[in-house]
Amino acid sequence: MIGYVTLGTNDLPRAAAFYDALLAEIGAKRIMDLGRGIVWGVSMDQPGLSLIKPYDGQPATVGNGVMVAIAVNSKDKVDRVYAKAIALGAKDEGPAGPRGEGFYAGYFRDPDGNKLNVFCMG
Repeated sequence: MIGYVTLGTNDLPRAAAFYDALLAEIGAKRIMDLGRGIVWGVSMDQPGLSLIKPYDGQPATVGNGVMVAIAVNSKDKVDRVYAKAIALGAKDEGPAGPRGEGFYAGYFRDPDGNKLNVFCMG
């Protein structure tokens, strides 16, 4: 159902470096370069993640209660992606670990303050 998610940034080169390195951990790469923004994904027919400077020219801000969840297929990948995010300067919002029955996740904020998690089921 979700085609892509867009997050705002005030520093596209910094955000691009963060997401290039982070999303490479799950095999994603740049699939579109829009000049004002970039889209990452594993293919054009699967959901993607987009970073862009806001169209209205105003500063990008963080949505309170908004979070993007990145699905992976193992706890090891959750651990790796979460650790990579922190190493790249992300802020911890909850370390990788079990969150109830059958849900394993790590939570962080990117350099612009956008909240993300990486998770697996089972």
